Amino acid sequence: MSGGTIKVLLAEDQSMVREALAALLGLEDDIEVVAQVARGDEVLAAARAHDVDVALLDIEMPGATGIEAAGQLHKELPGLKLVVLTTFGRPGYLRSAMEAGADAFLVKDAPAAQLAAAVRKVLAGERVIDPTLAAAALAGGANPLTDREREVLRAAADGSTNAELATALHLSQGTVRNYLSTAIQKLAVRNRAEAVRTAREKGWL
Repeated sequence: MSGGTIKVLLAEDQSMVREALAALLGLEDDIEVVAQVARGDEVLAAARAHDVDVALLDIEMPGATGIEAAGQLHKELPGLKLVVLTTFGRPGYLRSAMEAGADAFLVKDAPAAQLAAAVRKVLAGERVIDPTLAAAALAGGANPLTDREREVLRAAADGSTNAELATALHLSQGTVRNYLSTAIQKLAVRNRAEAVRTAREKGWL
C-alpha cells in the first residue's frame, strides 16, 4: 500500500466485465485498480510490475485459470492477497481455490460494496467466503480424483485418443487407460465424456 491506497490487479477475460469492475472499484476512495489483464498467464508479471496489494482473479480465463494463477502468485509473491471470483458456484472450485492460497472466494456479480469490503478484509488478514458457495462446497463433498486423474481427464476433454494422451502426458497408453477407467468408476458415469462433464460441473477439474 502506498499512501493508504490499496493497489489492485484485476484479471478477467471479458473486457466489459473487467472494465465495469474496475470502474466500480475506482469509485472507492482507498482502492485503485493499477493493472488489468485478460489472461491467466499474464497475472504474475503484471502483479510484479505494479507491486499490487490484492489480486482479483476470475476463474475462467485463457492461458491459465484463476485458481492456477492464484497458486502461482501464492508461491512467488506470498505477501499478495488473493480474491478469486466466479460466475459458477461449483463446489469444487472453492476447495481448489483455498488449496491454491486464495484469501477470498466470491461470486462475480456480488455488489461492488461487498467486493470492496472483501478487498479491505483480506488486506487486514481476514478470510472472506461467499456463504452460499461455502454451503454448496460442504454439500458437494471432497474431490475423489487424484491429481493424475484430473490431469488425464483435463487432457481428454478435447477428444484426444489414448495414444495422443499418452504422448502428450509422457505416459503409456495402458496407464492412461487405467487413469480414465478409475476416474469413470469414481464418478459413477459411463464414459470419459460424462466423466469430464461431471468433474467440470462440480468444479473438480
